[in-house]
Amino acid sequence: MSFRADFLRSLPQVTAGTFEAAALALFRHQAVHCPPYAEYLQALGRNPVSVTRMADIPFLPIAFFKTHEVRTAPAEWEEQEVFLSSGTTLQQRSRHLVRDPALYRENAARIFESSYGPLSGWTFLALLPSYLEQGQSSLVAMVDYFARQSGQTQPAFFLHDHAALRAALAEAKQVHGRRVMLIGVSYALLDFTAEMGPAPELQGLTVLETGGMKGRRREMIREELHQELQLSFGPAGIHSEYGMTELLGQAYSLGDGRFRSPVALRVLLRDPSDPFTIGGRNDGAINVIDLANIDSCAFIETKDLARMHPDGSFEVLGRMDNSDVRGCNQLV
Repeated sequence: MSFRADFLRSLPQVTAGTFEAAALALFRHQAVHCPPYAEYLQALGRNPVSVTRMADIPFLPIAFFKTHEVRTAPAEWEEQEVFLSSGTTLQQRSRHLVRDPALYRENAARIFESSYGPLSGWTFLALLPSYLEQGQSSLVAMVDYFARQSGQTQPAFFLHDHAALRAALAEAKQVHGRRVMLIGVSYALLDFTAEMGPAPELQGLTVLETGGMKGRRREMIREELHQELQLSFGPAGIHSEYGMTELLGQAYSLGDGRFRSPVALRVLLRDPSDPFTIGGRNDGAINVIDLANIDSCAFIETKDLARMHPDGSFEVLGRMDNSDVRGCNQLV
């Protein structure tokens, strides 16, 4: 049995107590078999054998996904799907080469259900115009999979037709035994509420914002965004997703502004001025370990800033200076 097959088979059984051992095993594999990561470690003068703690793992800067084909064991496979990050026409988009599209979708569903219960209990409606227009979006692929697996009869996506979305929300609320989730990029949700205003159809939903103004509106902090959305959707907390093209996992905030990572994904904070000083701080820049990223790189240094809480939850505070404006939950 190959390392990959063994690791993926054990992935659903990873616990908080076994996470570090799994991360170190995957690090030693990718340090040898992921060429861009191996070259980066060599440039740093880091010998993988000397890394014995999770906190000592060097993280690959996320910009490598724009400039390199980040693959582990590249000779063994060709990509079956390519996810591209959101961005303007002037920005180079990150490319995540996906060996097994089912791995992404099934992992995303497992994470969602751990927070929200079975997909079959939901109807998913989505307002993601920029993602649909640009194409090759991992977020669109995830929502499409959720909608198909849920067994819902309604279409999931609405581009710019707010009236049709309003009617679909009203219809979905009448389906017995199902909750309704409206998933939307921030600017599109604001455009929708500005046109629709408070209405009965907008009450009693679970609203999941994925961040991102895309230059369409002024940037605002998350608290301000959620307060504005609540004027139309009601007083219940607005939910959020923290995810990105370069990952195969997501973290969710269930209405309180704090993201909670799934078991197989871990957020660590580093000193924003020293990328190799990790841990021991409440505020800092985000490093992510995503154990599902076995075919690209599981150890990613992002440009996002966060605050960590004692219970392990985290708040996303914004972006580091000189960072590209990104799509999912990058509210400055």
